[in-house]
Amino acid sequence: MRSLTKAVLGILGGLFTLWVGWGVYDSRTIERVPYEPLEKFDGVELRRYPRTVLVETTAADSGTAFRRLFRYITGANEESETVAMTAPVTTRSEAISTTAPVRTLRREGAAVPMTAPVRTDREAETVTMAFYLPPTYTAETAPVPTDPDVRLVVEPSRTVAVGRFSWYATDDRIERERQRLFAALDERGIERRGQGAVLQYNDPWMPPFMRRNEVSVPVEEPASGA
Repeated sequence: MRSLTKAVLGILGGLFTLWVGWGVYDSRTIERVPYEPLEKFDGVELRRYPRTVLVETTAADSGTAFRRLFRYITGANEESETVAMTAPVTTRSEAISTTAPVRTLRREGAAVPMTAPVRTDREAETVTMAFYLPPTYTAETAPVPTDPDVRLVVEPSRTVAVGRFSWYATDDRIERERQRLFAALDERGIERRGQGAVLQYNDPWMPPFMRRNEVSVPVEEPASGA
């Protein structure tokens, strides 16, 4: 009996090691959206992001939205091109607005909407999700989606405040981290734009204690230009 218990524990230990190893590999190899760090204080980081291109869709739930976007990056586009997935994944509800204007770019006879970042609100009836495309793509060179419910958008350069947290991004944890972020910004007198977003960097198989999540909100850049 003792030998069986030891064998089972050995197998479980080996599986756990493989699981953690996968998490380390995933964290080191996935391409991330580039940004310029500006300042850190009270668990908050201010960042400046460049103009970036995203592929976006709106659906009744996150699962449907994710599948549409996954089909796009695996070939459901006019060029039948496989596109590398870049972290993080962002989502928003239609209830949350932004200050950035919406513009339209005409390319190859198709209207490509250009708008502000997508954001998350689990209280809403619909969710908009977006994948950031690798920085090698521009609005002119990104593959055009073949699914009419999927669109290309451009996120303008912006200054963002983020607070990082781990484990699963549950509603309660998101709200707690968001309030912590807002309080730190209010203490510094930094003006927020909107109610913020959740950024998620990992695939579903990442060990929860290794997951990287962030609450973020666009902000007015400090007058000092930190």
